[in-house]
Amino acid sequence: MTERNLLIYLSLINQGDYDKIYSTLVRREELPSEEIILETLRQNKAPCITILDEDYPEYLRQKVCKPPMVLYYYGDISLIKDEEKNIAFIGSRKPTDYGNMMTAKLVSKVCKRYHIVSGLAKGIDSCAHAACVNKLGKTIAVLGSGIDFCYPERNKKLYEIIKKTGLVISEYPGETIPSPENFPKRNRIIVGLSKAVVITDALKRSGTQISAAYTLQSGKDLCCVPHLATRNSLCNHLIQQGAFLIENENDIYDVMDGKRETSVFHI
Repeated sequence: MTERNLLIYLSLINQGDYDKIYSTLVRREELPSEEIILETLRQNKAPCITILDEDYPEYLRQKVCKPPMVLYYYGDISLIKDEEKNIAFIGSRKPTDYGNMMTAKLVSKVCKRYHIVSGLAKGIDSCAHAACVNKLGKTIAVLGSGIDFCYPERNKKLYEIIKKTGLVISEYPGETIPSPENFPKRNRIIVGLSKAVVITDALKRSGTQISAAYTLQSGKDLCCVPHLATRNSLCNHLIQQGAFLIENENDIYDVMDGKRETSVFHI
């Protein structure tokens, strides 16, 4: 039994839960027979990459808290090879019309140079993926559910398109049902895969705040689109604290090319 197969087996039986996999390895818990392990592996449909593989991106090992031990995927796995080529677009599940408009406008431009990373959730995520697909760009969808479980169901068509033209990826195997705690965990991978993170629309008290924290912890560039002063905007708050203000695609190019000085955050 190879260490790689053992790692995949532990991922499968623990539904991708990092802490459970890690605990089993540390405690050296007794395992079933090799025959049972191999039978479990045969039930896995999706190809996968493990942290033991040579082609597992080094930047994920170095910059992500609890780097995923196994990543299941459909599509072009080479899209995660170089974080310099990836930029994340994230935000509210209930965005304003302005937020959707700015997301589509920015993604339509920058997807000609970079791969677009997001989480396939409704709202800003879906808007970013769709805008990229419409321009025949490459997009990476990081799921908070099993690799074979499209959530939300309304994004099934988009999910199938990205499988064929981009990359769908998840640390959760098969049809693992999404649970609330999986989405914040998923966000660390979205951030980890990207050189910079762009928030186009979010309120102060929202899950996007977690992604902003991951971005700062991993030393990535945080970018935000400004909103009306009357809106309780996380974007405006982060810009005040030092995030790069993004008004057009040229602002993003400057950040990605290192032409903008990094600000100091006080949050």
